[in-house]
Amino acid sequence: MDRRSLLTVATGAVGAVAASPIPAGAAPLTHSGPQPGAHPGPGRPVTTFNVISDIQGDLRDLGVALEDMHRTNPASSGLAVAGDITPRGYDAEYAAVTAELARHTRTKTTAWAIGNHEFYVPKWRDPSTLAQESWPNGTTEDSLFRSFFHFAGRNTVYAEHSFGGIPVLSLGTEKYMHFHDPKLWDEVWLSEAQFTWLEDRLAYWARRRRPVMVVTHHPLPNTVSGSHNRLYARDYLQADRLLAVLGRHRDVFLFCGHTHWDLALSDWYVRRVVPGTANLDGFSVINTGAVQTGYTDDGQGGEVSVPGTFNQGLQVEVFHDRVVVKARDFAAGSWLKQITVPLSTRI
Repeated sequence: MDRRSLLTVATGAVGAVAASPIPAGAAPLTHSGPQPGAHPGPGRPVTTFNVISDIQGDLRDLGVALEDMHRTNPASSGLAVAGDITPRGYDAEYAAVTAELARHTRTKTTAWAIGNHEFYVPKWRDPSTLAQESWPNGTTEDSLFRSFFHFAGRNTVYAEHSFGGIPVLSLGTEKYMHFHDPKLWDEVWLSEAQFTWLEDRLAYWARRRRPVMVVTHHPLPNTVSGSHNRLYARDYLQADRLLAVLGRHRDVFLFCGHTHWDLALSDWYVRRVVPGTANLDGFSVINTGAVQTGYTDDGQGGEVSVPGTFNQGLQVEVFHDRVVVKARDFAAGSWLKQITVPLSTRI
């Protein structure tokens, strides 16, 4: 049973959509960029922050991650969470996350991105009874967004935060697609307003010579670990448009979760080059690992769980001339690897 099948049993998630192949002869759209383990060099960072994703009700591991982040990065200016905050999106599940956060010393600034698990309440008749055959079980799409907005303290899916003067933009779907098309489920849909906002904010910060951190739940196709796999290749309904917006900017760093794929994999970080953008250096894309359960390639076009305790995330250090991203094993309390990415302009 693969993970999608497992999630169907455990939380009501639906099977994967088949991916379309890359056209024969197409130019590679990623390159490895700076090499992992490059020395970050002298100087103090402008700011540091952390990124995690896919908590999905694993509050014990969330607590372990929060404690480890506080030990290794006590001056953190923010925490970005790349979606799947809850297992299903019930208000009580959001409240449990809030309560767990309150039990630990942490930064006060948190940038929340919405994930597909925030929309799984309609698959349950009540919190104890899975009832996909009677979907949506009286739940409205609007109520799911209201629950997220109440938790996140805002009234839009997309938002901007400042982590020590560095902009952090959160993106997310504005429709749960099964309410709109019975053939679709977890696919991401962005409004004209969100695209316009994203373009405006990226242009604004480019004029001010600032790198921009973008947080979203689903990986864009042909980027980091898992995004070439058939399970995750069609997560965005407007992937080409989103890639075109991000691909114009060399100092954009996109952090994404959803796959739970192991940060030990070689393609945890890539530079994604988007044809037609006149940016031949591409932009940075980074996998965020997961707090709850890890997966990796099974060698047959699917995935398999990583054995043992799994609890991973990132620490990001922004310097005047570079960004250092470190992959962390919170459970073991050890660093897995790091990447140093030179900025095209000094801050």
